[in-house]
Amino acid sequence: MAEKFKLVLAALLFAAGVAGFYYLGDSAAIVRLAAIAAGAGAGVAVAWFTATGQQFLAFVRDAITEVKKVVWPTRKESLQTAGIVFAFVLVMAVFLWVSDKTLEYLLYDVILGWKKL
Repeated sequence: MAEKFKLVLAALLFAAGVAGFYYLGDSAAIVRLAAIAAGAGAGVAVAWFTATGQQFLAFVRDAITEVKKVVWPTRKESLQTAGIVFAFVLVMAVFLWVSDKTLEYLLYDVILGWKKL
């Protein structure tokens, strides 16, 4: 029960920050943004001490560990892959253009007999 209360309190604090943003509509933008930041910060601080917050923190730590295991491509590999993709797209564009013009010629000029002026 206390867990749900803390999560509801965190959501209400965040909502209060958003409400403060709109309530301070005539104030400077920095003050309005500070209201959102304060509400979000207070909400996160409360949620941090819940079991759900601790599970989320463990998930983030695991995700960071997994990202560190990834073997990222080198600059050369990235440029080669991008070049291959670009060449393929160019070839497909030319192929589709030729197909379109061929079908246009066959349908309009040969089959229907409509000559372009």
